Amino acid sequence: MTAPQSASPERTFRSVAPVIALCWLVVFFDGMDVNIYGAVMPHLIDDKGFGFTASTAGTIGSWTTFGMLIGALGCGTLTDWLGRKPMVVGSVALFSLGSAVCALAPSAAVFGAGRFIAGLGLGGLMPISLAIVAEFAPRRRAALATGLMMTSYHAGGMAATGLGLALGPDHGWRVVFWAGVIPALVAIPLVVKWLPESPGVLLNQGRASEAESVAARFSLPSPALAEAPEAGAKGRFSAVASLFTPGQRLATPLLWIASFAGLLLVYGVSTWLPELMRASGYSLSSSVTFLMVINAGGIVGMLVAGRAADKFGAMRISAIWFLLTACGAFLLKAQLPLGVAYVIVFVTGIWLFSAQVMVYASAPSVYTPAQRATGLGWITGVGRTGAVVGPWLGGAVVSGGNASLGFTTFAVAAVLGAVAISLVPLVRRSRRTPAAVGDSAGTESPAPIVLGHNGGKILPKH
Repeated sequence: MTAPQSASPERTFRSVAPVIALCWLVVFFDGMDVNIYGAVMPHLIDDKGFGFTASTAGTIGSWTTFGMLIGALGCGTLTDWLGRKPMVVGSVALFSLGSAVCALAPSAAVFGAGRFIAGLGLGGLMPISLAIVAEFAPRRRAALATGLMMTSYHAGGMAATGLGLALGPDHGWRVVFWAGVIPALVAIPLVVKWLPESPGVLLNQGRASEAESVAARFSLPSPALAEAPEAGAKGRFSAVASLFTPGQRLATPLLWIASFAGLLLVYGVSTWLPELMRASGYSLSSSVTFLMVINAGGIVGMLVAGRAADKFGAMRISAIWFLLTACGAFLLKAQLPLGVAYVIVFVTGIWLFSAQVMVYASAPSVYTPAQRATGLGWITGVGRTGAVVGPWLGGAVVSGGNASLGFTTFAVAAVLGAVAISLVPLVRRSRRTPAAVGDSAGTESPAPIVLGHNGGKILPKH
């Protein structure tokens, strides 16, 4: 770890507040857009003239996450070309456009196209925002800054639920999607004016004087050209092949499985929880409110999981969180009193969302610094297939008319995630590398990553 320059003032949360606040805002709108579909799902299915069925709804939910997969895979190359700031603007514009298409859609097919467009924007926004926060956060506080930013996703989910409850019954689901255009009107002007570009991106684009200016303004270390992997297809193959060296050969696919299970849960539950609760006998308004409650639990979970992982290790916490999620899903199979059901959904939210985040936090203890960009990229990319499968699988189950089976399906996915992440420490080689030290007491803060076509470029840690 390089020492900070003595001439640079200490970087504090206050000094970088505009950057973190803007990332919080765009991720808030990300969470709102992702959850808005689940919040209006009962109204969509009840709109008989629109032709929505549970099966159709599940398929369209998967179109959204398939768009996110493409967006996530393409954002690295586009970031190299355009920069992080333009990518944030473009991502927000895309998912706002997708909401407008949904609001105007004359048919389910056009509605699905709107959700696919939204997914393209949503797919790139989260990893870019995480990278920005990690780079600009105060030294040794990157994990706290990331946890704080991730609370915005669940706050956005709660806002989506509130919009569904306030506007859906009296004004219809289209008005709720018109509210999804607000991000373009609010966030884009603020990002254009106030969000700085990454010094590392500027330097890699040949804009050295601008890079030095941004670094000085936010008390960042002077950027240095990163060591890039070998260029071309051969270099990319070598980077992926390095994830299967003797120390990671079995750990890599296990991390992929855990990420798949985690995102299947996140997107499956976000899409189908209201309809599953309604199928269990709860009223329409209560069923939609459950989505707000589980996101409230997610906010608490993001704050709790990071502290617990610092003390006990990210892998251990992820495994426990997955198992507790499975317990919560099994409990929801029962016909519980409304108040008890709200409590179970809230505590399940604490475990469910942060179990997936802890999978990402486990990567630095498995991969060397040179492997982390590629390793995290593949963990995220493979996990996105779970995000595609989750909404489709929920739709297939709900269309069969058995809500209890839906909860069982999500519980099984949680157990799969727990088993996979629990096995990672067991299959790693007994001789721990320096990169692996620390998992029993938490994970070290990852170096900021410049997303790029060559697998990412790691800037010096500060």
